[in-house]
Amino acid sequence: MRRGLQLQFDRVSWLLRQCSTPKHIQQAHGFMVPRSLVHENLILARFIDTCSSLGLSDYASSVFAHCPATHQPTIYLYNTMIKAHALSPSPSRAVSLFNSIQLAALRPDSYSFSFVLKAVVRLLQLQLGAQIHCHAIATGFAADANVLTALVHMYSSCGCVSHARALFDGAFFVRDAALWNAMIGGYAKLGDLDSARHVFELMPHSIRNVISWTALIAGYAQTNRPHEAITVFQRMQVENVEPDEIAVLAALSACAHLGALHLGEWIHNYIDRHGFRKLVSLNNALIDMYAKSGNIMKALRVFENTKCKTVVTWTTMIAGLALHGLAREALQMFSQMERAQIKPNHITFIAILSACSHGRLVELGHWYFNIMISKYGIEPKIVHYGCMIDLLGRAGYLEEAHELVKQMPFEANPAIWGSLLAASNIHGHAELGQHALQHLIMLEPHNSGNYALLSNIYGALGRWNDSGMLRKIMRDTGVKKAPGGSSVEVNNRVHEFMAGDKSHSECTRIYGVLFKIFRQLKPAGHLQNDCEELLEFDE
Repeated sequence: MRRGLQLQFDRVSWLLRQCSTPKHIQQAHGFMVPRSLVHENLILARFIDTCSSLGLSDYASSVFAHCPATHQPTIYLYNTMIKAHALSPSPSRAVSLFNSIQLAALRPDSYSFSFVLKAVVRLLQLQLGAQIHCHAIATGFAADANVLTALVHMYSSCGCVSHARALFDGAFFVRDAALWNAMIGGYAKLGDLDSARHVFELMPHSIRNVISWTALIAGYAQTNRPHEAITVFQRMQVENVEPDEIAVLAALSACAHLGALHLGEWIHNYIDRHGFRKLVSLNNALIDMYAKSGNIMKALRVFENTKCKTVVTWTTMIAGLALHGLAREALQMFSQMERAQIKPNHITFIAILSACSHGRLVELGHWYFNIMISKYGIEPKIVHYGCMIDLLGRAGYLEEAHELVKQMPFEANPAIWGSLLAASNIHGHAELGQHALQHLIMLEPHNSGNYALLSNIYGALGRWNDSGMLRKIMRDTGVKKAPGGSSVEVNNRVHEFMAGDKSHSECTRIYGVLFKIFRQLKPAGHLQNDCEELLEFDE
């Protein structure tokens, strides 16, 4: 690059780094035009890239279409614009621009294919992606590592993971970290964590990076496998790989699910040591973890120390207070949120109605349900009706709850009928419970918990024949009672248990302790039946 042009490029680059608003971009453009800098492809590409990063893809597109430099464009300039469109709200423009490359007497390069495939992922158009794949083969770029990575990502994102795996398996000699991560991430996003884990274990240790670990941890957390998420996160520490913000978020989510308070506190300290606390999302995750792990005071402390509180921050804190049965405190928090002029969303009202339900605040629940529509213009979803039905049911207003089920503009789902069944169990309303179970049998025919609740209602009312008949129906239809489960955190490790499970490594000692507890709680004559099955171990 010529010295004078290099000077101008450096000056414009510095100017663009200072841009943070549309007005700044316009001023930078105004600086470039009279100096004829818009004639220079390299400078124009830098300008377009900055516009894209600020979400001003339309402005970038207009400049690209009208600037003199585009009469003699380079593939670099085209690629910059394709990338900008691929990340914009209109990714189809990236495809159109990619298709016009040859009209400009240019030849696409590996970056052209990589960027346009990002647009295909946004569009989720498998057939279009396959056409671009064919184009890459015809132009000799299909074997390029960057293009292969983009193709694996595209195929797996479009639900065709078998094609992605075929490309991955065929790319034995060009597998870099990005390609391995694309394959692991592809399986993880589709929920196939066993395949993702298998690829991860095959990946050479020398090229594993934080993205490889994070894809696996986040995948486990998102597919409701928190124990595995935490196990991988801890293994990550053993192998001296520092987690990034996404890995920490996923691990905190898993801790919240399992109630792993000690590990959550360790992660909190890690966040403080590495300066991650500036991220609002991490503070929100910490509030959620502490609340779900039983330490509501620490959750409040994190909330108070969070300077930039978003609607998610407030909602998470309200939900945490509701979870702990602190209904009044949750409603006070909502009032503070209103005073802070933070507009609630539909999830906020789920938390509020849940708080009213836990506190059996029927009148307040009705009032919040109404202002959700009248004051905030939020149309109630089925989950809001479910909260109201739960509120009425818990408070003993069973007929009103049943009437609301009939009136709501949705078909009742299992959660709503289950809420009615649970309320019928609490208040001994056998007829309503039977009615709710009839609907649940159609929606969840193999859920043993529903039958157990109605059986409890019959038992409480002394209707033993009906209770026995219900259990006979369960046997005849093949409905088996699901075993209960629990988890406990010991030395930063979460142990999970299922009723009757003998697979734990300390199984013999655990059952031995249970036997001693039974011996202390019951006379010796009653021990045999209670512990007969307990002490039957496989040879």
